[in-house]
Amino acid sequence: MTRLHAYLSFNGNCAEAMKYYARVLGAKVETQITYGEVPEGEAPPLSHADKIMHAYLVHKDFSLMAGDIPPGMAYGGVQGVMLALTFDTVAEAQRVFAAMADGGQVQMPMAETFWAERFGMVSDRFGVPWGINGAPKAMGQQTRRSETIIEAQ
Repeated sequence: MTRLHAYLSFNGNCAEAMKYYARVLGAKVETQITYGEVPEGEAPPLSHADKIMHAYLVHKDFSLMAGDIPPGMAYGGVQGVMLALTFDTVAEAQRVFAAMADGGQVQMPMAETFWAERFGMVSDRFGVPWGINGAPKAMGQQTRRSETIIEAQ
């Protein structure tokens, strides 16, 4: 089975971010390994021993992987990507949007769109961009047309 997972890089605050996402999204951090716990290879610098080498967050509908940048690498932030979440209800979408906005930055407030009763964009307190959808609308002909275009390519 082939699966695609988002893998986020953090600048030393991966453990905090994953704990936060687990709480807000109703998920569980299933794996969390520090650089100091890696069984093989050279020992990391002491300043990096407690940083997260790999974390795995699981939810019944998705998973998310993450880690702190390796020693000696420059951190450029999360750029050129947005994590999109879709909730069945507007209430749940608004709850998660508000949580992600707490300490973060709203790029687009929650509002009705042609594809969802509510949609908003926010970068959370860790600098991760999110697109939050609530109560998707049936796309009808638009969806079928885009599927046809993709198949034709």
